[in-house]
Amino acid sequence: MLDMYLPIVVLFVLAAGFAAFSVGAATITGPKRFNRAKADAYECGISPTPQPMGGGRFPVKFYLTAMLFIVFDIEIIFLYPWAVSFDQLGLFGLVEMTLFIGTVFIAYAYVWRRGGLEWD
Repeated sequence: MLDMYLPIVVLFVLAAGFAAFSVGAATITGPKRFNRAKADAYECGISPTPQPMGGGRFPVKFYLTAMLFIVFDIEIIFLYPWAVSFDQLGLFGLVEMTLFIGTVFIAYAYVWRRGGLEWD
């Protein structure tokens, strides 16, 4: 029984060994020239500006777009196995997938109506 898991264990051991070797080799062979520019925070050459006292408003358009992508991407992840085994699932699979697609469509219509798909 354990012979079936031996290739997986060997793969994990090789991956952990490679990761440990890479980190160790980088610390030994890497350059050790430290200066003030490397110690500072990376700011893309733009000097940082102080935040307003109350924190200010932060635009969340990027996060909303990312979350919408994740929601509709997960729909595709669930649709692919259903399409592969469509014949075996029969009417039950068709009804379940219709309910799922309907739920995602309601979410899509809600986002569209609220202006989540408009990029200004």
